[in-house]
Amino acid sequence: MHRAITSLILPGLGNSEPDHWQSHFERADPGCIRVMQDEWETPDCADWVARLDETIRNSVWPVRLVGHSSSCALVAHWALAAAPDSLTKVCGALLVAPSDPDGPAYPREPRGFSPMPMVVLPFASIVVASSDDPYVTLDRAREYAAAWGGHLVVLDGAGHINTESGFGEWPEGQAMLRSLTAD
Repeated sequence: MHRAITSLILPGLGNSEPDHWQSHFERADPGCIRVMQDEWETPDCADWVARLDETIRNSVWPVRLVGHSSSCALVAHWALAAAPDSLTKVCGALLVAPSDPDGPAYPREPRGFSPMPMVVLPFASIVVASSDDPYVTLDRAREYAAAWGGHLVVLDGAGHINTESGFGEWPEGQAMLRSLTAD
């Protein structure tokens, strides 16, 4: 018997536009649900963590987390603060293009995303980074993946792994997400 899993789509700053790979994932799979935040442009990390925690606690099914950019930090902050019963609901995380909240290109408006938690995540994770992401150096992305206990996948010349860098449907990303919960 196949067990149902909900994939929680966690966009970064500004939300993910209709052509973004996260939006494609959501349209392609009815088991994908976007976690809507109240503030996308000038968020407070604690507010984002509270919304994610509420969503996970209310989920009937186990969840996979699908984070992009600042939502990779969201996942790490949530994992650091979450109750054990919430943590056990998460069966994996696909963390794509983690931005560096302490880096020179990170916007000033978001609050509370720094410092990035450098703790082992209590669930399987795949961290996807690009060799030329303007929001994180490859060395820093490697540090995140190692700290989080994640499997690092490096894409050459993929920018911020978003619509602007040509990532729409992104079947390779969908395959990575499925691999997190493959039996």
